[in-house]
Amino acid sequence: MCMKPIYKRVLLKLSGEALAGAKGSGLDFDKVVEVCESIKKCVDMGVEIAIVVGGGNFWRGRSSGKMDRTRADHMGMLATSINALAVADGLEQVGVTARVQTAIEMRQIAEPYIRNKAVRHLEKGRVVVFGCGTGNPFFSTDTAAALRAAEIDADVIFKATNVDGVYDSDPKKNPDAVKFDTLSHLDVLQKELHVMDSTAASLCMDNGIEILVFNLENPDNIVRAMVGENIGTVVK
Repeated sequence: MCMKPIYKRVLLKLSGEALAGAKGSGLDFDKVVEVCESIKKCVDMGVEIAIVVGGGNFWRGRSSGKMDRTRADHMGMLATSINALAVADGLEQVGVTARVQTAIEMRQIAEPYIRNKAVRHLEKGRVVVFGCGTGNPFFSTDTAAALRAAEIDADVIFKATNVDGVYDSDPKKNPDAVKFDTLSHLDVLQKELHVMDSTAASLCMDNGIEILVFNLENPDNIVRAMVGENIGTVVK
């Protein structure tokens, strides 16, 4: 494998489910460390990495039934902060300096999100983990990933999921589902492909942000993506 990265600054979107591993919910810290070891390989290549974490392994605001949506989303933001702290701890255990920044102030456990400070951390070789989404209800962590990628001027969003790319239908339900190698942002919106929600996809389209969707079952796919191997689906 060629170990020369093709990106300088990357926004990695990690779903909560990816951090749950085979357990399906909660945290599988062995899986977290495994992912962090792959991130370290990229940091060692000189890549600047910021991470946005989801919270679906603990809580999903949109499936909270009769609960007030704003309050349910606030609970989801707190779930992402748990994951952000776990990822930061995993990174430090493998020898990577990390900082957690949250969109909702919780000064005793994390820095508040300040764009210039986040960029400075990246320039110093630290990994920045963003928690609490955008800090606003009704916006997903995918939208947070698109927003943070635009703010820090990332080259690409790596969306690490539980499928190996984007399909025309759910490959788990339809064995004849067709995988796309490349798509445009407009394709994602018009075909309602659920790569990410429409707000996030529109934000990426408006700001020309490339998205690479791939499977995190093997965390070294992060490294493969970083050096330009043909994996997953590219949206550009």
